[in-house]
Amino acid sequence: MTSSARTNTPANTVASPRRAPRVRLIAIGDEILSGRRQDKHFSTLINLLQERGMQLNAAEFISDDEDEITACLQRSFATPDLVFCCGGIGATPDDRTRQAAARALGVGLVLHPEAGQLIAQRCADMAAKGQGSADMSTPENQQRLQMGVFPEGAEIIPNMYNRIPGFFIHNHSFMPGFPVMAHPMMAWTLDTRYAGWHHHEARVEHSFLLFGLPESRITPALEALELRWPGIRAFSLPNVGDSGGYPHIELGVKGEPVAAAEALAWLRAEVQSLGGRLNPPA
Repeated sequence: MTSSARTNTPANTVASPRRAPRVRLIAIGDEILSGRRQDKHFSTLINLLQERGMQLNAAEFISDDEDEITACLQRSFATPDLVFCCGGIGATPDDRTRQAAARALGVGLVLHPEAGQLIAQRCADMAAKGQGSADMSTPENQQRLQMGVFPEGAEIIPNMYNRIPGFFIHNHSFMPGFPVMAHPMMAWTLDTRYAGWHHHEARVEHSFLLFGLPESRITPALEALELRWPGIRAFSLPNVGDSGGYPHIELGVKGEPVAAAEALAWLRAEVQSLGGRLNPPA
Protein backbone atom coordinates (compact mmCIF):
# COMPACT_ATOMS: atom_id res chain seq x y z
CA MET A 1 0.00 0.00 0.00
CA THR A 2 1.22 3.51 -0.75
CA SER A 3 0.00 6.87 0.42
CA SER A 4 1.09 10.30 -0.65
CA ALA A 5 0.06 13.80 0.31
CA ARG A 6 0.96 17.27 -0.87
CA THR A 7 -0.31 20.20 1.15
CA ASN A 8 -0.24 23.86 0.22
CA THR A 9 -0.80 26.30 3.08
CA PRO A 10 -0.85 30.11 3.15
CA ALA A 11 2.55 31.66 3.83
CA ASN A 12 2.69 35.05 5.56
CA THR A 13 -0.45 36.28 3.80
CA VAL A 14 -4.07 36.75 4.80
CA ALA A 15 -6.25 34.20 3.08
CA SER A 16 -8.40 35.65 0.34
CA PRO A 17 -11.85 34.35 -0.62
CA ARG A 18 -10.94 34.72 -4.30
CA ARG A 19 -10.28 31.53 -6.20
CA ALA A 20 -6.81 31.11 -7.61
CA PRO A 21 -6.64 31.77 -11.36
CA ARG A 22 -6.12 29.01 -13.87
CA VAL A 23 -2.58 28.64 -15.19
CA ARG A 24 -1.88 27.45 -18.73
CA LEU A 25 1.09 26.74 -20.98
CA ILE A 26 1.26 27.41 -24.72
CA ALA A 27 4.34 25.89 -26.37
CA ILE A 28 4.96 27.14 -29.90
CA GLY A 29 7.18 25.52 -32.49
CA ASP A 30 7.14 23.16 -35.47
CA GLU A 31 10.26 21.51 -34.07
CA ILE A 32 8.29 20.16 -31.10
CA LEU A 33 5.40 18.89 -33.21
CA SER A 34 7.77 17.17 -35.65
CA GLY A 35 9.83 15.59 -32.88
CA ARG A 36 13.09 17.32 -33.82
CA ARG A 37 13.14 18.69 -30.29
CA GLN A 38 11.51 17.38 -27.13
CA ASP A 39 9.39 19.73 -25.04
CA LYS A 40 10.91 20.49 -21.63
CA HIS A 41 8.61 23.31 -20.56
CA PHE A 42 5.61 21.24 -19.49
CA SER A 43 7.25 19.29 -16.67
CA THR A 44 9.34 22.24 -15.52
CA LEU A 45 6.35 24.57 -15.23
CA ILE A 46 4.45 21.92 -13.26
CA ASN A 47 7.33 21.70 -10.79
CA LEU A 48 7.78 25.47 -10.51
CA LEU A 49 4.07 25.88 -9.80
CA GLN A 50 3.90 23.07 -7.25
CA GLU A 51 6.85 24.55 -5.34
CA ARG A 52 4.73 27.68 -4.94
CA GLY A 53 1.45 26.00 -4.09
CA MET A 54 -0.02 26.51 -7.56
CA GLN A 55 -1.01 24.10 -10.31
CA LEU A 56 -1.04 23.84 -14.08
CA ASN A 57 -4.55 23.59 -15.48
CA ALA A 58 -3.93 23.08 -19.20
CA ALA A 59 -1.28 22.98 -21.91
CA GLU A 60 -1.39 23.47 -25.66
CA PHE A 61 1.21 22.78 -28.35
CA ILE A 62 0.90 24.65 -31.63
CA SER A 63 2.87 25.24 -34.81
CA ASP A 64 4.81 28.29 -36.00
CA ASP A 65 2.01 29.27 -38.38
CA GLU A 66 1.17 32.91 -37.65
CA ASP A 67 -2.55 32.52 -38.32
CA GLU A 68 -2.73 29.55 -35.95
CA ILE A 69 -0.81 31.41 -33.23
CA THR A 70 -3.04 34.46 -33.68
CA ALA A 71 -6.23 32.42 -33.37
CA CYS A 72 -4.89 30.61 -30.30
CA LEU A 73 -3.92 33.88 -28.61
CA GLN A 74 -7.23 35.56 -29.44
CA ARG A 75 -8.99 32.80 -27.53
CA SER A 76 -6.43 32.94 -24.76
CA PHE A 77 -6.45 36.71 -24.27
CA ALA A 78 -10.22 36.51 -23.79
CA THR A 79 -9.70 34.55 -20.55
CA PRO A 80 -8.50 35.74 -17.11
CA ASP A 81 -5.94 32.90 -17.02
CA LEU A 82 -2.24 33.25 -16.26
CA VAL A 83 -0.52 32.00 -19.41
CA PHE A 84 3.10 31.11 -20.17
CA CYS A 85 3.97 31.12 -23.88
CA CYS A 86 7.29 29.60 -24.96
CA GLY A 87 8.84 29.89 -28.40
CA GLY A 88 8.80 31.99 -31.54
CA ILE A 89 9.96 35.38 -30.20
CA GLY A 90 13.26 35.53 -32.10
CA ALA A 91 13.85 37.49 -35.30
CA THR A 92 14.05 34.81 -38.01
CA PRO A 93 11.21 34.14 -40.48
CA ASP A 94 9.92 31.18 -38.45
CA ASP A 95 9.54 33.34 -35.33
CA ARG A 96 6.04 34.80 -35.57
CA THR A 97 4.80 34.93 -31.98
CA ARG A 98 5.43 38.64 -31.44
CA GLN A 99 3.55 39.49 -34.63
CA ALA A 100 0.70 37.11 -33.81
CA ALA A 101 0.31 38.55 -30.30
CA ALA A 102 0.00 42.06 -31.71
CA ARG A 103 -2.56 40.90 -34.26
CA ALA A 104 -4.55 39.07 -31.61
CA LEU A 105 -4.70 42.22 -29.48
CA GLY A 106 -5.28 44.59 -32.38
CA VAL A 107 -2.26 46.73 -31.55
CA GLY A 108 0.94 47.73 -33.31
CA LEU A 109 4.48 46.51 -32.82
CA VAL A 110 7.05 48.92 -31.36
CA LEU A 111 10.63 48.69 -30.16
CA HIS A 112 10.46 48.61 -26.37
CA PRO A 113 13.00 51.20 -25.13
CA GLU A 114 14.36 49.06 -22.31
CA ALA A 115 14.52 46.02 -24.55
CA GLY A 116 16.50 48.06 -27.06
CA GLN A 117 18.97 49.06 -24.36
CA LEU A 118 19.36 45.48 -23.16
CA ILE A 119 19.96 44.20 -26.70
CA ALA A 120 22.53 46.97 -27.27
CA GLN A 121 24.29 45.93 -24.06
CA ARG A 122 24.28 42.33 -25.26
CA CYS A 123 25.89 43.41 -28.53
CA ALA A 124 28.51 45.38 -26.60
CA ASP A 125 29.24 42.36 -24.42
CA MET A 126 29.72 40.20 -27.50
CA ALA A 127 31.93 42.82 -29.17
CA ALA A 128 34.14 42.93 -26.07
CA LYS A 129 34.73 39.20 -26.62
CA GLY A 130 35.62 39.75 -30.26
CA GLN A 131 32.22 38.63 -31.54
CA GLY A 132 30.58 41.19 -33.77
CA SER A 133 30.25 44.94 -33.34
CA ALA A 134 28.82 47.24 -30.69
CA ASP A 135 27.66 49.61 -33.46
CA MET A 136 23.88 49.26 -33.42
CA SER A 137 23.59 50.69 -36.94
CA THR A 138 25.08 47.57 -38.53
CA PRO A 139 22.63 45.31 -40.41
CA GLU A 140 23.26 42.43 -37.97
CA ASN A 141 22.54 44.54 -34.91
CA GLN A 142 19.51 46.14 -36.53
CA GLN A 143 18.21 42.61 -37.03
CA ARG A 144 18.92 41.78 -33.39
CA LEU A 145 16.88 44.82 -32.33
CA GLN A 146 13.83 43.15 -33.86
CA MET A 147 13.83 40.83 -30.85
CA GLY A 148 12.87 43.87 -28.74
CA VAL A 149 9.90 44.79 -30.93
CA PHE A 150 6.83 43.90 -28.88
CA PRO A 151 3.10 44.61 -28.99
CA GLU A 152 2.27 48.12 -27.80
CA GLY A 153 1.78 48.20 -24.05
CA ALA A 154 4.00 45.20 -23.31
CA GLU A 155 6.41 45.06 -20.39
CA ILE A 156 9.70 43.20 -20.44
CA ILE A 157 10.56 39.90 -18.76
CA PRO A 158 14.28 39.91 -17.89
CA ASN A 159 16.45 37.20 -19.41
CA MET A 160 19.27 36.33 -17.04
CA TYR A 161 21.02 34.20 -19.64
CA ASN A 162 21.80 36.69 -22.40
CA ARG A 163 19.91 39.93 -21.55
CA ILE A 164 17.52 39.69 -24.53
CA PRO A 165 14.13 39.96 -22.81
CA GLY A 166 10.78 38.37 -23.26
CA PHE A 167 7.57 40.34 -22.86
CA PHE A 168 4.44 40.40 -20.73
CA ILE A 169 1.00 41.63 -21.72
CA HIS A 170 -2.57 40.83 -20.56
CA ASN A 171 -1.41 38.17 -18.08
CA HIS A 172 0.49 36.39 -20.85
CA SER A 173 4.23 35.91 -20.43
CA PHE A 174 6.15 35.36 -23.68
CA MET A 175 9.62 33.84 -23.51
CA PRO A 176 12.07 32.02 -25.78
CA GLY A 177 11.83 28.34 -26.55
CA PHE A 178 15.30 27.68 -25.11
CA PRO A 179 14.81 26.03 -21.68
CA VAL A 180 18.01 27.60 -20.29
CA MET A 181 16.40 31.01 -20.85
CA ALA A 182 12.70 30.27 -20.46
CA HIS A 183 12.78 28.42 -17.15
CA PRO A 184 14.46 31.18 -15.08
CA MET A 185 12.05 33.62 -16.73
CA MET A 186 9.11 31.46 -15.63
CA ALA A 187 10.41 31.45 -12.06
CA TRP A 188 10.98 35.23 -12.11
CA THR A 189 7.44 35.80 -13.39
CA LEU A 190 5.90 33.57 -10.74
CA ASP A 191 7.90 35.22 -7.95
CA THR A 192 7.52 38.81 -9.17
CA ARG A 193 4.10 39.10 -10.79
CA TYR A 194 2.20 36.28 -9.11
CA ALA A 195 3.64 36.03 -5.60
CA GLY A 196 0.20 36.85 -4.20
CA TRP A 197 -1.11 33.54 -5.53
CA HIS A 198 1.57 31.41 -3.88
CA HIS A 199 0.03 28.91 -1.45
CA HIS A 200 -3.27 30.72 -1.87
CA GLU A 201 -5.43 27.65 -1.31
CA ALA A 202 -4.86 24.79 1.11
CA ARG A 203 -5.00 21.62 -0.99
CA VAL A 204 -3.84 18.04 -0.54
CA GLU A 205 -3.61 14.99 -2.73
CA HIS A 206 -3.79 11.49 -1.21
CA SER A 207 -3.61 8.14 -2.95
CA PHE A 208 -3.38 4.42 -2.23
CA LEU A 209 -2.99 1.24 -4.30
CA LEU A 210 -5.88 -1.13 -4.81
CA PHE A 211 -5.56 -4.76 -5.96
CA GLY A 212 -8.14 -7.23 -7.14
CA LEU A 213 -10.92 -5.00 -8.45
CA PRO A 214 -11.65 -3.69 -11.97
CA GLU A 215 -12.32 0.01 -12.54
CA SER A 216 -15.86 -0.75 -13.63
CA ARG A 217 -16.71 -2.01 -10.15
CA ILE A 218 -15.30 0.97 -8.27
CA THR A 219 -16.59 3.71 -10.58
CA PRO A 220 -19.92 4.06 -8.71
CA ALA A 221 -17.97 4.63 -5.48
CA LEU A 222 -15.93 7.40 -7.11
CA GLU A 223 -19.09 9.04 -8.40
CA ALA A 224 -20.73 8.79 -4.98
CA LEU A 225 -17.65 10.29 -3.33
CA GLU A 226 -17.78 13.43 -5.46
CA LEU A 227 -21.47 13.86 -4.72
CA ARG A 228 -20.92 13.40 -0.99
CA TRP A 229 -17.93 15.76 -0.82
CA PRO A 230 -18.47 18.58 -3.33
CA GLY A 231 -15.17 20.18 -4.26
CA ILE A 232 -13.21 16.96 -3.78
CA ARG A 233 -12.05 15.29 -6.97
CA ALA A 234 -11.46 11.56 -7.14
CA PHE A 235 -9.02 9.94 -9.55
CA SER A 236 -8.27 6.43 -10.77
CA LEU A 237 -4.98 5.48 -12.43
CA PRO A 238 -4.90 1.83 -13.61
CA ASN A 239 -1.62 -0.05 -13.97
CA VAL A 240 -1.71 -3.29 -15.96
CA GLY A 241 1.48 -4.59 -14.39
CA ASP A 242 3.55 -4.06 -17.53
CA SER A 243 6.65 -3.17 -15.48
CA GLY A 244 6.70 -6.51 -13.68
CA GLY A 245 4.41 -5.80 -10.73
CA TYR A 246 0.87 -6.91 -10.06
CA PRO A 247 -1.95 -5.15 -11.89
CA HIS A 248 -3.45 -2.52 -9.63
CA ILE A 249 -5.24 0.81 -9.53
CA GLU A 250 -3.96 3.93 -7.83
CA LEU A 251 -7.01 5.56 -6.28
CA GLY A 252 -6.92 9.02 -4.80
CA VAL A 253 -8.58 12.26 -3.87
CA LYS A 254 -7.52 15.88 -4.04
CA GLY A 255 -8.89 19.06 -2.58
CA GLU A 256 -9.42 20.80 0.77
CA PRO A 257 -7.48 18.94 3.51
CA VAL A 258 -10.24 18.04 5.99
CA ALA A 259 -12.77 16.94 3.39
CA ALA A 260 -10.08 15.07 1.43
CA ALA A 261 -9.04 13.10 4.51
CA GLU A 262 -12.66 12.13 5.18
CA ALA A 263 -13.23 11.17 1.56
CA LEU A 264 -10.04 9.10 1.45
CA ALA A 265 -11.01 7.08 4.55
CA TRP A 266 -14.48 6.49 3.12
CA LEU A 267 -13.05 5.38 -0.24
CA ARG A 268 -10.65 2.92 1.36
CA ALA A 269 -13.45 1.33 3.36
CA GLU A 270 -15.78 1.29 0.37
CA VAL A 271 -13.42 -0.54 -2.00
CA GLN A 272 -12.50 -3.04 0.69
CA SER A 273 -16.19 -3.77 1.21
CA LEU A 274 -16.34 -4.55 -2.51
CA GLY A 275 -13.60 -7.15 -2.10
CA GLY A 276 -10.60 -5.08 -3.02
CA ARG A 277 -7.20 -5.50 -1.31
CA LEU A 278 -4.79 -2.77 -0.26
CA ASN A 279 -1.75 -5.05 -0.54
CA PRO A 280 -0.50 -7.08 -3.51
CA PRO A 281 -1.28 -10.80 -3.60
CA ALA A 282 1.07 -12.90 -1.54
